[in-house]
Amino acid sequence: MIFSAGSGLSHTWSPVWFVILGESTMEDSIETMLQDRDLNLLPPYKDNGALAAGIGALLMTSYGLWTMFTLPGFGKVPIRLKVPYLPSNVIQTANVMKLLEGRQGMLADLGSGDGRLVFAASSMGFQCTGFEINSVLLAYSRSKARWKGISPSQAHFINKDFWKTDLSKFNNVTAFLAPGVMEELEKKLMEELPDNCRVIACRFPFPNWPSTSSEGSGLDRVWAYDMNNIQKSTRVISSAATVSASLPQ
Repeated sequence: MIFSAGSGLSHTWSPVWFVILGESTMEDSIETMLQDRDLNLLPPYKDNGALAAGIGALLMTSYGLWTMFTLPGFGKVPIRLKVPYLPSNVIQTANVMKLLEGRQGMLADLGSGDGRLVFAASSMGFQCTGFEINSVLLAYSRSKARWKGISPSQAHFINKDFWKTDLSKFNNVTAFLAPGVMEELEKKLMEELPDNCRVIACRFPFPNWPSTSSEGSGLDRVWAYDMNNIQKSTRVISSAATVSASLPQ
């Protein structure tokens, strides 16, 4: 408490006031020192806004590309039959062509992607049809065919679900799908394909069919299956099962 000169009171400072003011000043000084110390102990903050923005843009771009190449058309296919886009490489494509040597006629590529197997087979004289439900990949394949000057009678790409299509007119079939759908595909092809048809599976073989031949190794391996052999094998297995069932237990 401080009195003005007009108050009529003496300007005498009591020692108590000095003690109070001194303590107050000391507390303020200590508090200020502690605050300065705490600020010095904190790690320096750096504005990484540019880095965060770059990471965000990269993630959004990756998601956009993934959506573009995997989602269009997926709503048309049951979840158990959905297969991601798995393009064949140069070695796989060459291995498929080796197993097609000496053959001719109509070829169906199940899930043709960017069309590379179709283009390779059409150059060998096959009349190819690529089944693709991804609208982006379909547009790319068609544009590439026009740019290369390939006739639709040699390479034809259709936006159609091969699971819902009768494949009986094809005597050559190629499939680069996922292992989870191969057993289901066995049933469909067994019912629809002619005896003179050859089916070629890339990377993932059919689980129950005996292969006629194969080419390559590891991830580049491909298998050929001739339907006449598959039909014979199935009949033998069926006959054996019938005989076994007729035997007394």
